[in-house]
Amino acid sequence: MYLTPKTLSNLNFHKFLANIPHKLNFLHMASLNDTSARIINEGLASVKASGKVFYNPVQEFNRDLSISVLTAFVRNYRTGKQSKEKLAGTGDVNVITDGVNKTVDVGIKCDDGITILEALSATGLRSIRYAKEVPGIQKIIANDISQKAVESIKQNIIDNKVEELITASHNDAILLLHQHKRQDQFSAVDLDPYGCPSIFLDSAVQAVKEGGLLLVTATDMAVLAGNSPETCYSKYGSISLRTKSCHEMALRILLQCIEAHANRYGRYIEPLLSVSADFYIRVFVRVFDGAHKCKYTLSKLSLVYHCTGCDSFPLQPLGVVKKNERNNQDKFCLPTNLPVSTKCEHCGQAYHVGGPIWSAPIHNKYFVNEVLNNIPKHLKTAQRIRGVLSVILEELEEPPLYYTLERLSGTLHVETPPMLSIRSAILNAGYKVSYTHCNKSSIKTDAPSKVIWDIMRCWAANHPISTKRMVEGTPVYNILSKKSEKEFSFALHPLATPASKKNGLLRFQANPLPFWGPGVRATAMIGDEKLS
Repeated sequence: MYLTPKTLSNLNFHKFLANIPHKLNFLHMASLNDTSARIINEGLASVKASGKVFYNPVQEFNRDLSISVLTAFVRNYRTGKQSKEKLAGTGDVNVITDGVNKTVDVGIKCDDGITILEALSATGLRSIRYAKEVPGIQKIIANDISQKAVESIKQNIIDNKVEELITASHNDAILLLHQHKRQDQFSAVDLDPYGCPSIFLDSAVQAVKEGGLLLVTATDMAVLAGNSPETCYSKYGSISLRTKSCHEMALRILLQCIEAHANRYGRYIEPLLSVSADFYIRVFVRVFDGAHKCKYTLSKLSLVYHCTGCDSFPLQPLGVVKKNERNNQDKFCLPTNLPVSTKCEHCGQAYHVGGPIWSAPIHNKYFVNEVLNNIPKHLKTAQRIRGVLSVILEELEEPPLYYTLERLSGTLHVETPPMLSIRSAILNAGYKVSYTHCNKSSIKTDAPSKVIWDIMRCWAANHPISTKRMVEGTPVYNILSKKSEKEFSFALHPLATPASKKNGLLRFQANPLPFWGPGVRATAMIGDEKLS
């Protein structure tokens, strides 16, 4: 069965996706009667695609970043083990397997290299780019459920002269993953579906080798960002919230979902890099075996109490790990106290409860630095990758989530302070602060929420609000009716400006195209600039 643009336009698309069999639950499909062929040039690859095979040029950043991550992963990957060596090089890569140091070239089959499955391949562009741009590869399987797409993949493999590295597969992605769950597992599995990836996760976490890499994209941001919390729970096992930090929360919801699937099979994940970009999120995690390690999962998850008045977000861990005084071993406990009462201590409003979310670190800073230092120079989006990764390296690992400048000032109806002033006040008070790559006006800090609102009270005292805003019972009235416990200094702190800004890096990308997004019709995102 194939879906045509006419078919899709006559359907409620999201309702349609929810009710069709999982084999068709993505948009990597083609039209039977479409015979036109178009050339797409990206990276070192050039592929032909029918006008109705799904391709999105906006996701070139996604593919470029994945190539950078896989290149760093190859440098640090040892078959069946976790390699601790730092491997340097440009162009060629030193791959250590079974104690043997070999230099491998890009585009050449490496007998001891990594194996990759691209489960939802469409044109095969991503797999072909991996074959031509990532060193140390043994084999790649480019799979798709659409016969038309597979025919296109086979031809593109021949045209790009990568037959030695890539095999086209015509199969249901879930079935194919299950076929590799006990033997012939993959070093890396790439899932880039249209919409929600959750139906593929149960089989994917089993098809990855010990210490292997799982690359997962989710484009259903409306669900993950709190527009439909009941749908988010049914798909991801977590309640999303409409909060200003929704993009980071979306990443943490996806991570807890992957961890939940892995735990069922005595496996657990280690996030290497988690990115929110454009209309999607993308996470890169390693998967390990260890039933005992799964016991730590509870302490890595938290519920989020989101204040409906001031957007504060106290967290409640689901579990606590303590040291046993007798034998100094870890003891797994449940928390005994709630972080909130029935009303917010700052503004007096009620809470919504969301989650659970992944509340442990979402990046491995060592690995991110490896990626940053080895970005292939030919990548079109290299400048953006460098900027995003630099901001990620500056991000505070804890606590999770963040405030935004416009939400803090909007709650009090006060003149918006300069970002440098707020960051300086937090630093002058002895706390840490950073941006997050998820939001250009983000304030990520270890300062308690009471300190944040005291800082805002001091700002409001010097920039008085209109008296008509002081209506009893409102958040602004309840917050400003209390006095700050101390005076906070807004004098410029030497660390208030992050290095990524000083260096003029491209930290926050503007919308790349006038009509950008995940697309609905398979032809919607084929731009003229990619045709020849």
